[in-house]
Formats: sequence, structure tokens, C-alpha cells
Amino acid sequence: MTTMLLKRIASNEGGTFGVLVSDGTPFALTLEDPWRDNLKNASCIPDNVYACRRTVSPKFGETFEVTGVPDRSHILLHIGNTEEDTHGCILVGESFGRLDGRPAVLSSKDGFRELMEILRGVDGFELRIEWAL
Repeated sequence: MTTMLLKRIASNEGGTFGVLVSDGTPFALTLEDPWRDNLKNASCIPDNVYACRRTVSPKFGETFEVTGVPDRSHILLHIGNTEEDTHGCILVGESFGRLDGRPAVLSSKDGFRELMEILRGVDGFELRIEWAL
């Protein structure tokens, strides 16, 4: 099974920021909610290893869902820019920056497209989430 690493590198009230790594190579950046005790739709998920499965979201189209998160469901990797867009999910982008004065991931469509290209033909993968610190 394909494995990806999400290496979280910083967190503040504007979000939790990370780097996605495939086959030892970083290829995209992430933004999640800050840690809020795994609260549904408001927190990043606990560090762990999760199975992700290909799914079709009514809102985001074809994507991957992170499964096996305690007391949580419908956690997707998807397009978005700021913590306001996450709702407990993982946003994928190409660079960090600011939008309307808030921390953001930018070029999200490009970053998400790259993720989906790497996972073309793959129905599921393992996502290992850990802190760099």
C-alpha cells in the first residue's frame, strides 16, 4: 500500500501547518485546524497512522477520506486556503502565505491536483501524521 507522510511543522490560532511527503520527497503543503481536543469540524486530528480511501464528495468531487479517526468521520483532503475552510479536514496547497490577513495555503487547486496525480490509480493509501518538533 502507498504511504504518505504529513509532517506537521507549526501551529497557532491560524491553523496547523504541514508538509506532505511521498516516497521521501516533499510535494505539497497542508493547513488544518489548530488542535482543539479532536473536536468534530473544529480540530486537526490526532497524530497517528490512518487509512485513506478514495471517495466522491458532493462538495469537493473526487478526493480521499481519512478513516479510523476516533469519534470523527468525513475527514477529507481538499481544496481551500484558510482555517475557515478546513472544518476539521486537511487543505492541500503549494505555498504558505496570507489571505485577508490570515495565515493560508496558496495555490490550493495546484497542490490538490498534484496530490491526485501522485495517487492516480490508487484507491487507498496510508497517511502517517507526525510532528517535526
